[in-house]
Amino acid sequence: MARIITVGAAQLGPIARVETRAQVVDRMLALMNEAKRHGCDLVVFPELALTTFFPRWYMESQAEIDSFFERSMPGPDTQRLFDAAKRLQMGFCLGYGELADDGGRTRRFNTAITVDGTGRVIGKYRKIHLPGHAEHEPWRRFQHLEKRYFEVGDLGFPAFRASFGEGREGILGMAICNDRRWPETYRILGLQAVEMILIGYNTPVHNPPAPEHDALSHFHNELVMQSGAYQNGAWVVGVAKAGNEEGVEQIGNSIIVAPSGEIVAACTTAGDELAIARCDLDLCASFKNTIFNFARHRQPEHYRMIVERRGAVPPA
Repeated sequence: MARIITVGAAQLGPIARVETRAQVVDRMLALMNEAKRHGCDLVVFPELALTTFFPRWYMESQAEIDSFFERSMPGPDTQRLFDAAKRLQMGFCLGYGELADDGGRTRRFNTAITVDGTGRVIGKYRKIHLPGHAEHEPWRRFQHLEKRYFEVGDLGFPAFRASFGEGREGILGMAICNDRRWPETYRILGLQAVEMILIGYNTPVHNPPAPEHDALSHFHNELVMQSGAYQNGAWVVGVAKAGNEEGVEQIGNSIIVAPSGEIVAACTTAGDELAIARCDLDLCASFKNTIFNFARHRQPEHYRMIVERRGAVPPA
């Protein structure tokens, strides 16, 4: 019997800086209700889904910065998402800014959680590959201060089991935005036999340090997720914030990718939208057991040898 999980990539359009969390949650609940009408088992929201993408502004006030973070999950505004998960018996994946209390020390992470259809958190991830810069760079049209506002994630890339009903259990993993550009992200999850990777992102069309890449933003977005899916025999669900948000055009381009590397569903607007796919987790085996059978064909001992001998290669 096929293990089919119906997934909704719940793209969000622009979120204004003045928009409240309650207003954003209203939009997310509308997408969850729509997803349920289409038979979805799981809905995936973007990175930092509850607010505007605040790292594009340079702020010195810690109180102002912390106003974009969540002190608890669920919290006063997000409790409704957990209640909806239980009511709809449908899971969701949510990206947000996390204020974590570590023995009296406040730590700040770019975080994602996966919640099951009972309203229980079953997976948590903190972003590792932080892009951008740490200091104010006024020459930019907009900032990208993730290195200033977040710590590097400390949970690794954990894979976890999720159940979507009898006979429909799968191994899931999460990543956030820039993580999707690094092959290590997919491979570490692939080595844990992951079958579906959930990725939220906020990606501008314009790249200030390398504007020559702007025209390739959609191509590169699809390329990294398609290759990560294929090379690890896993489904990839990539979900964006889209449209012109506070003067910054975001790529959107939310997609669902099969283990074959093929795009099977995609959002086509720059607003709130669902892309839906019936994802058969059993399709992963065709790739995990043949061309990407790690136990039979992967040779990590030779990778180490090459690294150890790299000094023998003359510089260019």
